[in-house]
Amino acid sequence: MPKKTIKKLLPDHQKIKANKHLQIFGDLLHNGNLWHLNRRSVAKAFAVGLFCAFIPIPFQMVLAAGLAIIVHANLPLSIALVWITNPVTMPAIFYFCYVVGTWILGKQEQAFAFVPSWQWVVDSVSTIGPSFLLGCAVLSILFSLIGYFGIHGLWRYSVNKAWKKRMKR
Repeated sequence: MPKKTIKKLLPDHQKIKANKHLQIFGDLLHNGNLWHLNRRSVAKAFAVGLFCAFIPIPFQMVLAAGLAIIVHANLPLSIALVWITNPVTMPAIFYFCYVVGTWILGKQEQAFAFVPSWQWVVDSVSTIGPSFLLGCAVLSILFSLIGYFGIHGLWRYSVNKAWKKRMKR
């Protein structure tokens, strides 16, 4: 059952409540509904986490926490799913976003070499920026919808399978 598997993988909610970056949410973190695992809260958490994972900003976890609080999604799962874009996977994922953006806009891909400087970022906003940001927006929405409806379907399948197993006994 997905609930048991997810529960094993999630960190302790006390550790999350104690995180210094999440203290801006204050007493909102004490809402018990943010910590429950059910079909709706987990599906919303997948939508929130996957949406925030494709947004190219620092502190994606804080954004995911804020959105999880607003939509009453499972908070730890929303925060954990943001780490799909980690320092190892981020270059490939964001390059894919750029490719999708160029495909949507019908532009040619431009050769570029990343330079870790503010000047490179400023110069790139006008050249590769529109394609990159459009790709990020499209993929964040697409994957959040896939995550939301995928978890709903997987959860229902799991429950139906368990019911059929009980009926045979």
